[in-house]
Amino acid sequence: MKENKYDDDRFFSQYAQMSRSVEGLQGAGEWHILQKMLPDFTDKRVLDLGCGFGWHCIYAIEHGAKCVTGIDISGKMLEEAQKRNSSPLIEYKCMAIEDFDFQPDTYDIVISSLTFHYLESFINICRKVNSCLTAGGSFVFSVEHPIFTAYGNQDWYYDQDGKRAYWPVDRYF
Repeated sequence: MKENKYDDDRFFSQYAQMSRSVEGLQGAGEWHILQKMLPDFTDKRVLDLGCGFGWHCIYAIEHGAKCVTGIDISGKMLEEAQKRNSSPLIEYKCMAIEDFDFQPDTYDIVISSLTFHYLESFINICRKVNSCLTAGGSFVFSVEHPIFTAYGNQDWYYDQDGKRAYWPVDRYF
């Protein structure tokens, strides 16, 4: 699957105008909850899956992380990460999450925000993350709410017999 919309100039231009892109973590709707779930970063090795502009990477460093690896499939996202959130303690890598080499016992904390809907197999990524975490390590992630990823057409879906099957966003409309 390995989807990369973000290197498309038009898509990236629109994304760069979103509040999360302009204001950083404070502009991200999920941040006020995700932040409460984060562990202590002091002297920890951190992996950020789908790091985007690097906001979580720099947050980890500012809160005592020893080092952070941020990976993202988008070169454009990582260019912005280097401009906005660079640190000698952060290494950015341009690659798909699925292609990352999850070495055993390498990270104390793995974080990921709003990226798993792009992946073919959540289970495979969880297994890889589990293998790369140290004993007692933390895996903290957020996922898109279905209202944001559901098909945009506000009408019933019909089965092959022409019967109403389901509403694409069910009770959220």
